[in-house]
Amino acid sequence: MKITVFGANGATGRLLTKQALAAGHTVTAVTRRPADFPITHERLRVVAADVHHAPAVDHAIEDADVVLSTLGVPFTRKPITVYSDGIRTITTAMSRHGIKRVVAVSSSATEPHHHADGGFLLNRVLQPMVTATIGKTTYADMRRMERHLRDSDLDWTIMRSSGLFDAPAVTSYALHENQAPGIFTSRADLAASLLEQISDTRFLRKTVAVTTTEGTPTLFQLMRREAFKKG
Repeated sequence: MKITVFGANGATGRLLTKQALAAGHTVTAVTRRPADFPITHERLRVVAADVHHAPAVDHAIEDADVVLSTLGVPFTRKPITVYSDGIRTITTAMSRHGIKRVVAVSSSATEPHHHADGGFLLNRVLQPMVTATIGKTTYADMRRMERHLRDSDLDWTIMRSSGLFDAPAVTSYALHENQAPGIFTSRADLAASLLEQISDTRFLRKTVAVTTTEGTPTLFQLMRREAFKKG
């Protein structure tokens, strides 16, 4: 299958690209900085494109069977539009080329809820604080992205991740429609769940939460890793 990956040079995007190639697919990896993209393969095409630039996006998806979006930007208190503007540009190009299937990464924090595994610290302190402060503009734009997909006539799936962490391999992750009790998602599992959707119709035109239950860090470990992560 021919897959176009947006946000391909991010941590999840790189994993997704590698997994898709390993599964035998032909991949177009879309990034603003193609010279920095570390993966090479005979079935890989790396395309320079900014999701705000319609002609470049159009070129990136022209031969695709399915489009996968792992677009992401760091938290900021400034207004964010990359998720909503990006998906608008992508879906417009998809409609022009007659491409129906799109799967996009969002976050469980777009619809804050009580996590059974979260305890007082996550549910009563961290989640309310992050969603109201440093993550406010990010999650607002993710919600705009989700609304745009729901209002479209495409075969969309929204994949909501929880607290992201790095893991050495894919696990037997869990998928739940809309919300999940788990608080962690490994980037390897998120990538694998995205790839799974290209042939799985269970969550067509639905929102699905993906969570990891094996080898997860503690909440304190996750906070410390993310706080001291470089780059």
